Amino acid sequence: MGRDADVLVVGGGLNGPCLALALAQAGLTAVVVDARPPPARAEPGFDGRAYALALASQRLLSALGVWPRVAGQAETIRAVKAADGRAFEGAAPWFLQFDGADLAEGPMGAMLEDRFLYAALRAAMAEAGVPMLAPETVVAQEAGAVTLASGRRLTASLVVGADGRDSGTAARAGIGRTGWSYGQTALVCAVEHDRPHGGGAYQLFLPEGPLAILPLPDSRSSIVWTLGTAAAEAIAALPDAGFLAALRPRFGDFLGEVRLAGTRFSHPLSLSLAERWIAPRLALVGDAAHGVHPIAGQGLNLGFRDVAALSEVLAEASRRGEDIGAQNVLLRYERWRRFDTVRMALGMDVVNMLFSN
Repeated sequence: MGRDADVLVVGGGLNGPCLALALAQAGLTAVVVDARPPPARAEPGFDGRAYALALASQRLLSALGVWPRVAGQAETIRAVKAADGRAFEGAAPWFLQFDGADLAEGPMGAMLEDRFLYAALRAAMAEAGVPMLAPETVVAQEAGAVTLASGRRLTASLVVGADGRDSGTAARAGIGRTGWSYGQTALVCAVEHDRPHGGGAYQLFLPEGPLAILPLPDSRSSIVWTLGTAAAEAIAALPDAGFLAALRPRFGDFLGEVRLAGTRFSHPLSLSLAERWIAPRLALVGDAAHGVHPIAGQGLNLGFRDVAALSEVLAEASRRGEDIGAQNVLLRYERWRRFDTVRMALGMDVVNMLFSN
């Protein structure tokens, strides 16, 4: 009675809006609070950020009416090749290959740029009447309520933290984190190349760290190049020409000449797992609950699995007439998702340790 919404979602990146849409589809009301102004992630130019979306993530976006908006801007991943990398040669002749043609369900997934996915989620929210308060910062929090920097106080049956690894929502609820630094940094960018990639995704295990080459439309590929932090910082500081001079020997010439397309980014890598995923009238999704190594490109996919599970738990509880913020309801979500995510995080941790030598 008298609440502003059934669910308050803190964080307006990708997981937060996706959850709000899923809840709206289930007949629950949601308000999204984001610290950044919406145009910050909806610029028309390509900046190099992109995601590998698994089939399950595509199905979730389809169910929410988002995938039809972006399908024409995605690049299908038709095959995945993992191999040792050799300087000037690209993949070594001995490799593991997974071909989408061998799967009954079809292609393995798709690559999609951040700007298209974010804009599509925002448009779908507007059509569904899901409000986003931005830029607004949460400065105080209690069970089922938040106070914004503007002085406004919002109440709900449940507060969901979708605000990233440094989640203020989790910290204010007293939820600690466990994990460790990998001593590695990922250099992220996109390149144009002369030869078509044919929808192939490559994971080259170089002596200094893995290099992922992921297909984008128009003979472009997304690059995630993992190096020791000192080496990565030195390469990140180079001008574009110097960066390409360092990348080309690792990349090889199997796609022809490469040129930078968009902005370069660098991200220190670490494992970060929330000690709990729930608190009184609070739940965490996405990186607020788990930050994993990007070696398998599963960060956003894990977040979307959280979204699907939490929305289903809440919708079912609502149909039964239960209080959606009750502890026994939230425990169902935590039990459903925590084991799968921790298993995936530790599995990627082991793969990284095995090949980073």
